[in-house]
Amino acid sequence: MAVVTMRELLESGVHFGHQTRRWNPKMKRFIFTERNGIYIIDLLQSLSYIDRAYEFVKETVAHGGTVMFVGTKKQAQEAIAEQATRVGMPYVNQRWLGGMLTNFSTVYKRLQRLKELEQIDFEDVAASGLTKKELLVLSREKAKLEKTLGGIREMQKVPSAVWIVDTKKEHIAVGEARKLNIPVVAILDTNCDPDEVDYKIPGNDDAIRSVTLLTRVIADAVAEGLISRSGVAAEAKGEKAAGEPLAEWERDLLEGGEKKAEEKAEEAPAAEAPAAEAEKPAEAPAAEAEKPAEAPAAEAPAADAEQA
Repeated sequence: MAVVTMRELLESGVHFGHQTRRWNPKMKRFIFTERNGIYIIDLLQSLSYIDRAYEFVKETVAHGGTVMFVGTKKQAQEAIAEQATRVGMPYVNQRWLGGMLTNFSTVYKRLQRLKELEQIDFEDVAASGLTKKELLVLSREKAKLEKTLGGIREMQKVPSAVWIVDTKKEHIAVGEARKLNIPVVAILDTNCDPDEVDYKIPGNDDAIRSVTLLTRVIADAVAEGLISRSGVAAEAKGEKAAGEPLAEWERDLLEGGEKKAEEKAEEAPAAEAPAAEAEKPAEAPAAEAEKPAEAPAAEAPAADAEQA
């Protein structure tokens, strides 16, 4: 079954590229035609590349990896935060701070600082032991850290891969990922450089519907990878993996799979029952046929005794 259909891509406007005067010649092989001064992207190629990216993300997460979602342009901010939160992955949708990947040790210290500030009750001045002015300064610091680092609050190490919307705008993130050999999965519009991306998806990175659709597809791949990972852990232990509790959507998917397995198991004995009943009548005549054969054998000694 296809990850996404051609109709969905068309309805979301994934095929619309940039104006013909704003393009990267390296994207020529992904362009289908030109209409009214705008390049039209070849969606058949997009479908193929979406499948590749989907499989890569799924396998990466299934083997214990994480995927960072990056998209700071207005059209992408909401979709990035929503989909990354849905699957429990880190995301950056406000501003990319230089060194988020290449200098993660320093960024991690700021994350610890954010967690310290979250422990302070800014409403209770007396209990905090601080003046109102000090609390105000700390609350502003907390708000600033939450805005820039809130999406990666729980990140303990650099991600295994990054999903990027608009590689031109997020060129710093792309550069850091390439420097650390972190695979880049991204939407490639007609003005992007395909050489910078490991798993490319030719498409429109400016339309909200297009960005939302493709980000949802990547999030679905992450979700499938998480379910696969939890399934492998359960098989290895012989019971449910004793790690972080599964999210509600994960439990629903797992329960649905278990119900289907139970239904199949119930159907199997039902199919075997008629076969077992059919065997019983066949055995009965065989048993009856043995009884007459035993009777003469029992009468023979009695006849010998009378003759004696």
